[in-house]
Amino acid sequence: MKASLRPWALGFAAVLVLAGCASEPTRIVPGTTAAETLQRLGPPTGRYPLTGGGERLQYSRMPAGFEVTDIDVDAAGKVVSVTQVLSEARFGHDIKVDQWRQNDVLAFYGRPFEISRVSSFDGVIWTWRYKAVNERRMLYIYIDPTGVVRRYHTGDDLELVRIRD
Repeated sequence: MKASLRPWALGFAAVLVLAGCASEPTRIVPGTTAAETLQRLGPPTGRYPLTGGGERLQYSRMPAGFEVTDIDVDAAGKVVSVTQVLSEARFGHDIKVDQWRQNDVLAFYGRPFEISRVSSFDGVIWTWRYKAVNERRMLYIYIDPTGVVRRYHTGDDLELVRIRD
């Protein structure tokens, strides 16, 4: 009986692996149509208009995950870029302090893992989880009461430390 279950279990495992690959946003390649992308990945967690008539399809793994993938589609309906945006190497280039507004942050990073306040800043702090190599990290973006990004910083994800204690 055990021998007959093994091929079935292997087949099931293979289907799960293939299904996982099919739903991985970073496996979409430029030139793929928006319709094909939506068919493979399902509905995005966010959709945002782009300059020039295109659209951003955003696939976020928040609140439990560590990745946000932005898939930009041009006005003709073709994928032009696929970017995993929660990358420490990109933050300094991507985040536009004193220029971005709350909607810009949403269109780039999607909904945050958490929104909080501290007494030393008049506004809210949006937080995303990400990984740097294999370390769990946090991105904090400070948004003032008028909706403008005033600063950002990164830090360790201390939740894992609290769970261990």
